[in-house]
Amino acid sequence: MSHRLKASQYLMLVFIMLGASIGDALLSRGMKQVGPVSFDHMGLLLHALMNPWVIAGILVLISFMGSYMTALSWADLTFVQPATAFGNVVTALIGRLWLHEAITPMRWAGIACIVIGVGFVANGPSRTEHLALAELEGVQP
Repeated sequence: MSHRLKASQYLMLVFIMLGASIGDALLSRGMKQVGPVSFDHMGLLLHALMNPWVIAGILVLISFMGSYMTALSWADLTFVQPATAFGNVVTALIGRLWLHEAITPMRWAGIACIVIGVGFVANGPSRTEHLALAELEGVQP
């Protein structure tokens, strides 16, 4: 039994991947401008919430969360999370190219392992209960 995704669902997964990566990058940029923040100095946290980069990051991450919730309504967490894990590559590229962060070869190797793992998960069904139901009924998938 196979559960195929529609083009709109693939687009939703891409938006989730990009939304998380871009939102996190915007937050990072803003927090680098703000500087270190701790719970001992809550005024700095409020100051951070007024930074335009932080505000933009929060807005993008809110839209990411809505998209993520939508995807979870039609697919399992064990499919959505790994299927959007290619965002780790996007995040690394944004960090390197836009935020000018150093990325070690060991970190790139870890990202490559994630991408390889995503390939295994992406070939499975998006909803596991179909497979489990078929197994309970004695039907070969």
